[in-house]
Amino acid sequence: MEKVADGVWLLRGDLKGGLNIYFLEDGDGVVQFEAGSKGMTKAAKRAAEELGRLKQVVLAHVDADHRGSAPYMGVPVFCHPAEVEAAESDAHQRSYWDLSLLPVAPVRWIYPLLLRRWDGGAVKIDGTLSEGDEVAGFRVIHFPGHAPGLIGLWRESDRVALVSDVVYLIDSGRLKALPPGEASVPHPAWDHDLEQAKESVRKLAALEPAVVCAGHAEPLRGENLRETLELAATRF
Repeated sequence: MEKVADGVWLLRGDLKGGLNIYFLEDGDGVVQFEAGSKGMTKAAKRAAEELGRLKQVVLAHVDADHRGSAPYMGVPVFCHPAEVEAAESDAHQRSYWDLSLLPVAPVRWIYPLLLRRWDGGAVKIDGTLSEGDEVAGFRVIHFPGHAPGLIGLWRESDRVALVSDVVYLIDSGRLKALPPGEASVPHPAWDHDLEQAKESVRKLAALEPAVVCAGHAEPLRGENLRETLELAATRF
């Protein structure tokens, strides 16, 4: 694990360490934000034990590579109301995805296999979170577009944003990292509504975060990341 901010720990795992799970210190325990892949379950349980009692899992959204460990953590699971139906479904893929838009043929072919490997299956949702709610000292913000109920967590005191797939720090069409310091709106192949996804990136930019912790790759850091994020919103 890596400490990425005060009381925030990052666990990276699965394919080339490409999937992220965050643990937020919360009193005598921790809250897990994001659930990575099913294959990360043992590591997530071990990480939670090292940090203290695991209280709950919060899903930023319920794509296969973000809900994988959630059914196996043994604690209540929360998400946005717009994600509940998909969370409790066994489907590995979202109905609005269009993998034919991905530019590299081998990547198009491998994703269905990866999604089945990553997914832990249907997740029983115990409660929901909406914009303005609080989680472990962070404020919930709704960032729709990539997924209907995508949420992030924002802490004003040190301008830390945990944002899952609001922005990509990877090139999902080629399965490689973006150049250091760059970000992108999620690829259209994965978006419920691309224009709404761009607006959500702009909403994040307006917060002027100093640390952006995404669902994949290392955190993005800078005294003012607004310009970087506004540029990210113009891609595609």
